Amino acid sequence: MKIEDEIKQPVFKDAFQKGLINLVYTAGWVQQRNSSQFKQFGITLPQFNILRILRGQHPKPATVNLLIERMLDKTSNASRIVDKLEAKKLVTRTVCPSNRRAVDICITDSGLALLLEIDKILEREPLLNKLTDDEVTQLSDLLDKIRD
Repeated sequence: MKIEDEIKQPVFKDAFQKGLINLVYTAGWVQQRNSSQFKQFGITLPQFNILRILRGQHPKPATVNLLIERMLDKTSNASRIVDKLEAKKLVTRTVCPSNRRAVDICITDSGLALLLEIDKILEREPLLNKLTDDEVTQLSDLLDKIRD
């Protein structure tokens, strides 16, 4: 559906305003859609993001600073999210042997298993399935260009 119909605004100041509104609207739409999928697994989008980062690090531990660096949503409170994941037994936290002030965070087997379940759901319903490989590449390149 066109952005004009989605937000019931038939006219925009110019193509740049329309493009920006469409980008912001679509980002929210993707987040909302993912959030509802993650809800069935009892996790939030930021929790999913941290679990994915930890899976990428596995079996090496991560620090809170590394998580903050790599998180998609830089405004999220990584320490609080790790607390919640630890309570769900999806991650562990231990004092780093080489630096007593640092804490090592690792994904547990339960966390890895949960991500495998979520991966199956996301693979069945890919968000970009209406685009060709070339279009997905172009989309990614354009998004990179916006941030450059």
